Amino acid sequence: MKPAAIGIRSHSGWGAVVAVSNSAGSVEVIDRRRVAITVPGTTGANQPYHLAEHLGLPEAEKFLANCRAASARLALSAIGELVGELRDRKYRVVGSVVLLASGRPLPALSGILASHALIHAAEGEFFRRAFWKACEGLDLAVTGFRERDLDQCTQTAFGNAGGRMQQQVSALGRSLGPPWTQDQKMATLAALVLLAPNRSKSFSRQESLGG
Repeated sequence: MKPAAIGIRSHSGWGAVVAVSNSAGSVEVIDRRRVAITVPGTTGANQPYHLAEHLGLPEAEKFLANCRAASARLALSAIGELVGELRDRKYRVVGSVVLLASGRPLPALSGILASHALIHAAEGEFFRRAFWKACEGLDLAVTGFRERDLDQCTQTAFGNAGGRMQQQVSALGRSLGPPWTQDQKMATLAALVLLAPNRSKSFSRQESLGG
């Protein structure tokens, strides 16, 4: 079976998920999809901390816990379905990567809800964590790279070929067609780092969601 890796760049309520393989320097985008991890019609699900801001602390904790459980279930189902489809197509998923923000660790919920900037940061982490936990739940090794470090990780993993790899990924949209936005490009590059011969050197910049 050919090795493959999954890259994920998340947003509020959804994530851009790309599965790639890399044989002899030729990048193959096996699958790309938009994965929604909120229940349609659930008030506040896409911006849970914004809604929680207007609740008392006990109610906010309960609401966020319910949203967290729903997103975790949907993420696990979606990533599990993708892994199964890849296996049926004779690909072995060797790992996954979730692109991370550059923010500092978040305070307790009361502190988050007192700051609009922290509310946005918490929502970003909320959905990244759902994908991260889904990969862990499927026994996939999970790596995290800060988005701002991705270019350096690519250069470290591929050496002199790093620039060519980035150009190749950018140009894939011509043959694949839309969508091929920054979401798909970054998720693809991150997954390719996992498949690179020198990938271990890039792990000096590996991050964890913690908690």
